[in-house]
Amino acid sequence: MTDLTGKQSLIAVVQMTATSNKLENFAITKKHIEEASSLGAKVVFLPEACDYIADSHAQSLELAENMDGLLMKSYSELAVKNGIWISVGGFHNKCSSIDKMYNTHVIINSDGQIAGRYDKAHLFDVEIPEKKIKLKESDNTEKGGSIASPVDSPVGKIGLGICYDVRFPEFSLSLARMGADIITYPSAFTVTTGLAHWESLLRARAIETQCFVVAAAQTGIHNSKRSSYGHAMVIDPWGTVIAQCREGTSLALAAVDLEYLRKVRREMPVFTHRRQDVYRLPPCVSRILPLPPDEVTFSFGQVTIKGWAVFYQSRHSLAFVNRKCVVPGHVLVMPLKPTRRIPDMQPDELSDLFLTAQRVQRGMELFHGVSSSNVAVQDGPDAGQSIQHVHVHILPRRPKDFKENDQIYDELNNHDKGPNVDWRQEEDMKKEASELRLFFATL
Repeated sequence: MTDLTGKQSLIAVVQMTATSNKLENFAITKKHIEEASSLGAKVVFLPEACDYIADSHAQSLELAENMDGLLMKSYSELAVKNGIWISVGGFHNKCSSIDKMYNTHVIINSDGQIAGRYDKAHLFDVEIPEKKIKLKESDNTEKGGSIASPVDSPVGKIGLGICYDVRFPEFSLSLARMGADIITYPSAFTVTTGLAHWESLLRARAIETQCFVVAAAQTGIHNSKRSSYGHAMVIDPWGTVIAQCREGTSLALAAVDLEYLRKVRREMPVFTHRRQDVYRLPPCVSRILPLPPDEVTFSFGQVTIKGWAVFYQSRHSLAFVNRKCVVPGHVLVMPLKPTRRIPDMQPDELSDLFLTAQRVQRGMELFHGVSSSNVAVQDGPDAGQSIQHVHVHILPRRPKDFKENDQIYDELNNHDKGPNVDWRQEEDMKKEASELRLFFATL
């Protein structure tokens, strides 16, 4: 076991050559997880596509699992058995209702629980015919829609990225601004781009964010069409490579020293010196937050929303089931802060509201098996607003659900007005909210 000071924590980074054989791939990662635990590591980081690298798009879709599948259960059992946190750096996460997958990074804690999840936001689409290069992740992968909040772990707050995300400094700076101590880029870099850019990109991200950067990696020949660069490594906040895997399947250890991180930030205070008056990062929003207890209430204009009605909550917004639906699946998204009109909202609140609305729209379409929605805001009384609190209507649409398509706007304007509104029963609303909570937890 490596000798550490009281302020240091040991981590392990894995390098492997995945193939289309899921059982063999799992056996390799299992061996490294057990080795990392025996050496005293608190967290072990696995590379992107640690579940498999398929021989074709069709095979990739066929082999994919969802979050409740055998793979995640097996990793949860390994985490408990070995008393270690596991970063499953990227697995093929089957979408519920579309013929695609998410590339999902999952953090499992030592109790076997999912502590964090991130769906890859930047998809690698490159086609260079003269070099016979064609890599189009978007052919079978759905892009993620948000940055996940850094995960509290025994080694610090871990920010989740995947592979191609490393080329986007706004992404890593957003994670640092959200409190990350460590930023992860589990990867399957091509040999060509790896030789040119791999270490330079990782060191740049570490230097500019003043975070530890951990990059588990695929290496070697996966099949006749695919090879990866390898060189899994860990970089400290000063930009120094402090650990790197040898060639082939291997594991490397590194000490994460959060006191050193604070020293670097104190002596080179770039975040303090940023000119927010001259430029600024766009507001970043986090993934779903823990849902409120059933008995909690939220102000919504002249009325209150009970906690049991909420099925999605972010930093500044929440989504909840509706007392009176224009169409099945008609739900609402509102800012947590009581705000009458959009012009009254702060930039962070506004960004969070509409990014939350986007994620809720996508989820509701998947849940109801549709591909169209109306998304509407009635901003002020003359626009039809009856509740004096900004809110976004999400209305999943089906073919011919109205005789004239635009009739929905008349219905939206009048559906909750008048003395004889047929409000939904509370039990019906609770049932819908419960089903949506379970569904959104798997997205």
